[in-house]
Amino acid sequence: MSRSRNLIPAALAAALLAATPVAAERLNIGRAATPEEIKGWDIDVRPDGQGLPVGKGTAALGETIFQERCASCHGEFGEGAGRWPELAGGSGTLKSENPVKTIGSYWPYVSTVFDFVHRAMPFGAAQTLTPDETYSVTAYLLYLNDILKDQDFEVNEKNLASIRLPNEKNFFMDDRQTAEKEFWTAKPCMTNCLPKEATITSHARILDVTPDKAPDSAKKAPPVQ
Repeated sequence: MSRSRNLIPAALAAALLAATPVAAERLNIGRAATPEEIKGWDIDVRPDGQGLPVGKGTAALGETIFQERCASCHGEFGEGAGRWPELAGGSGTLKSENPVKTIGSYWPYVSTVFDFVHRAMPFGAAQTLTPDETYSVTAYLLYLNDILKDQDFEVNEKNLASIRLPNEKNFFMDDRQTAEKEFWTAKPCMTNCLPKEATITSHARILDVTPDKAPDSAKKAPPVQ
């Protein structure tokens, strides 16, 4: 295709811009969503518990649901099956070379657990769990991570937000706008910015991210024409 065929004449471009409706203009397309339709989409849950539906559940009930609907991917005890995510364990590993990020070791809020299960799980059948089933699965996941000690403890919309996860204290609001304000300048430094000459401090091979040999797929790849 020639370059001239990709260009829009200036007169046509001006006409298209002039014909673009302003935001306030009504296009008479579609209709306003009803309260029930909005309610169907507005299912997110905040850390303070706002958005939680009425319901209740226990870890004892959640175990049965988890084994039937979740264990095929996440393992019977949340240990993960194959390459599917681990949901339990990993305590004390975040500073290690191989951190295990689970609900008990990494996640900040219990509301995140409920929200994700309620909105996106089980995989391939999202939003098929009732509120009571979701509370029960959430309680079971907390029980697997030793956050709930009693499998018969009832979790509901009134007490869920009061349950704390171990790593919550390590999450905080993004304060870069104030904490790093001195770095955001109108005229960034372009010369002699470092206090001393830049040096190489490490290599990819030392960090163990460089493959020892090319993968088989790379060896079989056809040459670039």
